[in-house]
Amino acid sequence: MLESAHTVEQLAAVEHERWAHWQQYVHDQCERQEDGSLVIPADLAARWQVQIETKYAELSEREKESDREQVRRYLPVVLNALMI
Repeated sequence: MLESAHTVEQLAAVEHERWAHWQQYVHDQCERQEDGSLVIPADLAARWQVQIETKYAELSEREKESDREQVRRYLPVVLNALMI
């Protein structure tokens, strides 16, 4: 059930929505250049690099909650697939 084409498509749609939301946030934090490129402020680049390199268990509670919020977007699709 979890591997059905329908469930995969639903999860892919959730993933795209999550990714698009994150990308919009990143773009909003950047400085747009005349050529259309984006420059990430150094403090954000440094902060995000630390987060990239940090294991989940070592994240702050606030950062963990942010990840949990993202997982909660997937749960309705997974639960629905399990009930079919």
